[in-house]
Amino acid sequence: MINGCSSAACFPNETGAALWADVPPGPKWLQAAVFYQVYPQSYYDSNGDGIGDLPGIMAKLDYINSIGCNAIWINPIFESPFGDAGYDVADFYKVAARYGTNEDLKNLFAEAHKRNLHVCLDLVAGHTSVVHPWFQQSALDQPNRYSNWYIWTPAPGNVPGSQPFPGDHHRSDRYLPNFFPFQPALNYGYAQPDPKEPWQLPSSHSACIDLREELKKIMKFWLDLGADGFRVDLAASLIRNDPDHRQISALWRYYRAWLDLEYPEAVLISEWSDPAVAVPAGFHADSLLQFREPYRILLGSESHIEGNARDPHAFFERAGGGDIKAFVDDYLWHYHITKSRGYISIPTSNHDTPRPTWGRNEQDVRTIFAMLLTMPGLPFIYYGDEIGMRFLPEVPNKEGGTLGEVRRCGSRTPMQWSKEKNAGFSTASAEKLYLPIDPSESRPDVTTEEKDPASMLNFTRQLLKLRRQHRALGNSAAFQPLYAEKNKYPLVYLRAADTERIVVAINPAERACTIILGAIVRPAPLRPLLVQKAELRDGRIEMGPVSFGIFAAE
Repeated sequence: MINGCSSAACFPNETGAALWADVPPGPKWLQAAVFYQVYPQSYYDSNGDGIGDLPGIMAKLDYINSIGCNAIWINPIFESPFGDAGYDVADFYKVAARYGTNEDLKNLFAEAHKRNLHVCLDLVAGHTSVVHPWFQQSALDQPNRYSNWYIWTPAPGNVPGSQPFPGDHHRSDRYLPNFFPFQPALNYGYAQPDPKEPWQLPSSHSACIDLREELKKIMKFWLDLGADGFRVDLAASLIRNDPDHRQISALWRYYRAWLDLEYPEAVLISEWSDPAVAVPAGFHADSLLQFREPYRILLGSESHIEGNARDPHAFFERAGGGDIKAFVDDYLWHYHITKSRGYISIPTSNHDTPRPTWGRNEQDVRTIFAMLLTMPGLPFIYYGDEIGMRFLPEVPNKEGGTLGEVRRCGSRTPMQWSKEKNAGFSTASAEKLYLPIDPSESRPDVTTEEKDPASMLNFTRQLLKLRRQHRALGNSAAFQPLYAEKNKYPLVYLRAADTERIVVAINPAERACTIILGAIVRPAPLRPLLVQKAELRDGRIEMGPVSFGIFAAE
């Protein structure tokens, strides 16, 4: 028993509710997709200048495939002054020289497709750099095509957040940024313009429509070159004063309808962190991210470094005080709304969050992976997480990586390929590297882990192999929580497809626990598929500290 619960009290009887898999519309390849996120400047440097590049990614496609990933999301690679690591775009139609050329990207698409890998680009739809020619034209005194492509407010600066143009011979108005001050917001319009503020243009304004069509041209350009879709940065930010998301949803449904007609194999994935809104708005998938509560309940807050403090009440903390019920309740809300329309993703981490190794050891991280890679939806593995790379909060700020106490650069350090110079990332001198290499002598690397059957890398491969082999672990297979209670462990859930049933039990706490399984699997026995410190005994799963078990119901 757990905390005094009998098996009947702990688990709903499966026979009381039908379980079935809903296959969402969209490209067939998405049904089995496992994404790998590549931060291009930190992945592999092919020419010795200290910065990762597109030929470097191409050189590592076989490795990405070997993990069990069949799709790649690449962070922004467009021309940029790199005030925000490429999220300040200066030319949407040109690859930044430090990464290569448009032809290099075309070749990368072709080589990926030979390996049945799909490649999605990062689309920064809501803003540009201040040096973008559109913005430079928009800032001129003389009216022109671009005058209303950005949100300009009257001077003086009585509109919160408005910024003066950084230059001479310009209009006297101020512009609204979308994130950093050097990222002026593109003007897709206001859903509810204030009549007292004539600068707030409705989304039906001709300039807003022109901009909307330009974004379509940008997508078409890269899709025609071979891209398989886009991850959209700040996807909810395009239309202002839209509290019920009606107009922003209509905008993305417009793009989705166009894609379905012209590029039916292409995908749209949002950075929205509200799947119940984003997926009905037209996205094939949306992620639960660090700036929303569900992700924090699981893995803790963002990388606030003061005192190296971390949230002791996250579910994946050894203290065992996490409220997994709050996560499951929220997750189910999103899941039931989206499961017949699209996918939810819970990434292992990303370029804005701490890596899962922060304050944890490899055993802890394996329990995290055991959950994230057996949940429904689209798995996303951030480069280096598969080998257990460390989060390094002490690395210097680079290209806007530090936001107050949030040290994003700690998750952006170069990929560790071997024990050679610069961990095999680059032949450049150390001072030329994009960011410093992890200085620890015990840092993990791909070459070493390839040789160790028990390594984190090979464990990740095992999990993804299980996901491929068992339809019940697939992206659209059914999901049902069986035990998820506040401050109680473990989390137990059921995955199902056709007649196959798989039970997953996760115990990140430092204390052991036991779960009685009787009612969930009917009379059928369980067979272990992959376990860590978990044993089947007399109809129970006995779980040691920091443990997991993945079991097939026979």
